Amino acid sequence: MPGVSSRTGLSDTIAAIATAPGSAGVGIVRVSGPGALAVADGLFQGRRAPSRTSGGRFLFGSFLDEAGEVLDEGLCLVFRGPHSYTGEDVAEFQTHGSPAVLGRALEAALRLGARPARPGEFTLRAYLHGRLDLTQAEAVLNLVQAQTDAARRQATLGLSGALRERVGNVTRQVTRTLAALQALLDYPEEGVPEEDRAEPLAQAEHDLTELLRSAHAGQVATRGARLALIGRPNAGKSSLLNALLGYERSIVTPLPGTTRDYLEAGLELAGVPVTLVDTAGIRETGDQIEAAGVRQAVALAGAADLVLVLEDGSLPREDLGAEVPPAGRVLKVRTKADLPAAWHDPEAIAVSAVTGQGLSELRAAVEAALLGDAARGEAWLTTERQADAARRALGHIQAARDLPDDLAGYELEEALRALAELTGQDVQEDVVDAVFRNFCVGK
Repeated sequence: MPGVSSRTGLSDTIAAIATAPGSAGVGIVRVSGPGALAVADGLFQGRRAPSRTSGGRFLFGSFLDEAGEVLDEGLCLVFRGPHSYTGEDVAEFQTHGSPAVLGRALEAALRLGARPARPGEFTLRAYLHGRLDLTQAEAVLNLVQAQTDAARRQATLGLSGALRERVGNVTRQVTRTLAALQALLDYPEEGVPEEDRAEPLAQAEHDLTELLRSAHAGQVATRGARLALIGRPNAGKSSLLNALLGYERSIVTPLPGTTRDYLEAGLELAGVPVTLVDTAGIRETGDQIEAAGVRQAVALAGAADLVLVLEDGSLPREDLGAEVPPAGRVLKVRTKADLPAAWHDPEAIAVSAVTGQGLSELRAAVEAALLGDAARGEAWLTTERQADAARRALGHIQAARDLPDDLAGYELEEALRALAELTGQDVQEDVVDAVFRNFCVGK
């Protein structure tokens, strides 16, 4: 478990509204810390005082301000540390979800000795008390922010500890190899079977490589993806965008150069939030406005997660040349498949925005390009912080293969440090701050 920093203020009792802003049927004020139940005694009046209630119970009663005025009626939920979300004593007050009621209840809690919670501080305390590791804490944030089922599924797996277990398997293999190396160095006359050194290290490298393959898919599922549609004028970019959306979002005309600025539209593909970007047709032009749109199209393609390069299949083929991004981020699309084909390319997906031909195949290809072959039933790396730590661990493991035993041992120790950083068992305080800075107040 990570060391507890003195500046985190674990001796303080913190309070915050834990539900989203606005009116709702139910609202929650959460209080956590050594004085949480004393705050609850002063704020809540029921048949029994919260401080005299065992953990895991709820009470019905009234919420009072400092003058004894009844603010609302509702529930007080009592949790006793360490068996709570934060690992501390916690009281949660469920009121009607009126901003006025919640604001007054929070104000009363602060007057009774609590201080306002910082963003993510409840989850930070859960991490510092060993209730969650850092990957689980990041999964909490991902779950709060999940907009699609793919993001929810990965956040739920991360919260369950599935990612920690995958990393733990790698850690055990590296530890086993390091122990064998140290035994060989300390007791050379005893000898160490070669398989006790090579096999676990090879397994660790394989498992970590497989885990890293999930990094791009995990980040895409969490933050979404940008798909740029590029091609010559009248290649069918706007028509395809409308067909994928299922409604007319972009203006379609037979006149080339209609789209001069880019246009964005959101949809969900393969459980991933996707932003489609319709761009200006790429061609040489003397029109300054259209030329600016062409430059913008090239820039958008360079920054996109995936580029759909559209070519009119009913006309002789024209190469876009250097304007096309690297092949790993490109899908070729032959448009206007409802018309007689002027060319064929086995790598190009034939689609028709008029008849819908090929749209399901295109969606499947987009899914494969965005998510790859990452296992759907396993936890993925979902942040760049996690991926960076995993890459460094893999680099040290690979370096250890070709080094003398003593130097190999050093590399494996560094690999273990990187793996511990991934789960938060050994991580710098500024990294922890960066993770929790993105949380909302109340979580």
